[in-house]
Amino acid sequence: MNYPRKVTIGDITVRDGFQHEEKFIPTEAKLWLAEQLILCGFKNIEVTNFGNPVGMPQCKDADILMKNLRESKKISHLIDSVTLTCVTIREKAIERAIQARYEGFGPDRILLMVSTSESHHYKNSGLPLSDYWKMAEKYIKKANDAGIKVNGTVSTIWGCPIEGPTEMSKAIDFTKRWFDIGASDVEHADHDGSASPDRIYKYFSMLLDKFQKPDKHIVHFHTTRGWGLANVLAALQAGMTNYESSIGGIGGQPANFVDGIPVAGTGEYYYIDPSITGLVPTEDLVVMCDEMGIETNLDIDKILETGRLVEKIVGRKLRSECIRTGRIPKSLKEKKKAFLN
Repeated sequence: MNYPRKVTIGDITVRDGFQHEEKFIPTEAKLWLAEQLILCGFKNIEVTNFGNPVGMPQCKDADILMKNLRESKKISHLIDSVTLTCVTIREKAIERAIQARYEGFGPDRILLMVSTSESHHYKNSGLPLSDYWKMAEKYIKKANDAGIKVNGTVSTIWGCPIEGPTEMSKAIDFTKRWFDIGASDVEHADHDGSASPDRIYKYFSMLLDKFQKPDKHIVHFHTTRGWGLANVLAALQAGMTNYESSIGGIGGQPANFVDGIPVAGTGEYYYIDPSITGLVPTEDLVVMCDEMGIETNLDIDKILETGRLVEKIVGRKLRSECIRTGRIPKSLKEKKKAFLN
């Protein structure tokens, strides 16, 4: 097997993970988790969504969460080395992020998103693709002028829940377009867990034939059908070095209900069972990398401890296997300690 010996992993639980929860996660719990993730060694975390909270009620506390995180004494010695990302799909959200930046608590990086499927893109953003590209070009410059980096995400690469199969080469063209209009990096998203490992390998091999800098590309997988880590392995084999995941595998799609109140505009779940939430679990990813000798520069034991506490925050067992099984002992002494625990 041929794969990188060092990878970067970003955690997106606080935004993407909690957005799927049907009870409002208290701001204090989100802040605690963001702090713990930074203390675990993560240099890239996704914190919130600056879009309209009517459609994203889990992120109605975006301003106060970002302010409290910027002011946190627990991570004050680390915050300058961490990139805080906020999702900003449309113009008002980007303007809000820019204003927050000028006021001293805004994000270091924002995320814009396109889908290669026109119908999926319109449902997600409310704009046709042609209009969205024009908007993105205008607002990327505004964000950059404010000192904010911009991530351009490409979705429906391997298929669309509305239109069905999609053409992977179209995502390569979209990636080039993001860079051409000023994006600092591009996220490649399997948004619903429909990609199989063979197509993952094919796509990222195509991508690196076109773009020779894997660090400028982020790999985002769901594990709805249990293929998440198999897809990570396929991406590693292709040479990809930059990944993101969520604690316990939570997240992937905004909740249709929050605190018993229906949420407009999110559409039907991608999942037959809404408790099957989708992303690659951070705990399982870092333990697998550790066993493969791939350096992550993360505190794996602290990540597992954090995962167990996130189960208490959301009130149920999560999809991570390693929350329960732990790391693989490296010696007989460690094995006995694990057995006693």
